[in-house]
Amino acid sequence: MANPYSTLGVSQDADDKTIKSAYRTLAKELHPDRNKDNPAATDRFGKVTQAYDLLMDKDKRAAFDRGEIDEDGNPRGPFGYGGGAAPGGGFRPGGGQRGGFGGFPGGGEEVDLSDMFSDLFGAGGGPRQQRSSPFGRSAPKPKGANIAYRMQVSFTDAATREDQRITLADGKTIDLKLPAGLVDGQQIRLSGKGQQGPGGFGDGIVTVQIGSHPFYERDGDTIRLDLPITLKEAVTGAKVRVPTVDGPVMLTVPAGSSSGKTLRLKGRGFSAKGGARGDQLVRLMIEIPEKDAALQDFVEGWNAPDGVRDSLGI
Repeated sequence: MANPYSTLGVSQDADDKTIKSAYRTLAKELHPDRNKDNPAATDRFGKVTQAYDLLMDKDKRAAFDRGEIDEDGNPRGPFGYGGGAAPGGGFRPGGGQRGGFGGFPGGGEEVDLSDMFSDLFGAGGGPRQQRSSPFGRSAPKPKGANIAYRMQVSFTDAATREDQRITLADGKTIDLKLPAGLVDGQQIRLSGKGQQGPGGFGDGIVTVQIGSHPFYERDGDTIRLDLPITLKEAVTGAKVRVPTVDGPVMLTVPAGSSSGKTLRLKGRGFSAKGGARGDQLVRLMIEIPEKDAALQDFVEGWNAPDGVRDSLGI
């Protein structure tokens, strides 16, 4: 590899901002996703990345500037390891530096460039680049770009976690299993279902959109439903059919139920992240017919109890 400064086209006294800007420009130009039929560009992309890794590590950059390591990150010494070059060009055992060979620090943190690629290479931000090892191995080849998908899921399918069939960019179809705790806008990762790159396939990123429902309402893992009942069912009690996302069930309406009374159907809601199902809450709503002569005659002759609004202080 050439001198890392010349590889990036910067001067030896360039600051981190200048180095990052230069790398950003070159990475955008040379990235394998934009040069699939140009192996030379891919090779140069790896060299540019290696140069960037070296110069953005202050310890490695200082060691290179002192002549203790070469442009590949290897120690300079009589046998390629063990010490650094003295200022006068001689050999200085041990190098006098912390870390590994010749003042090159052992280990090293991962360099996360996902923010740099997020606005360059589409959904998923492009591949993450890792720094080269202490012994100058080239950076891993980048995977292909992720592919973004959007999938509309019905309210009932989301609640019951019904498998969804999705067609991929290559024309193939797969049955996608919905996760527990699914919420609107959640993203599901399909490993290896993205574009192909030098280091393998990227991923598919599926954004799930949950449809609304004409009479169900979601409240966390709970489903709420307003159930119309007749006055007779409320007064005398009854067994009535109630819709749920799993199909209709029978519900017992207690005698003397008031409008607004809420009954619970256990395990008929959405799944929580742990997998357990929430409940369905059924609010009774008494429907009074607009014109019913018999009911009107009954009410006019009925002495209703007083004090129904006393609890409101009026």
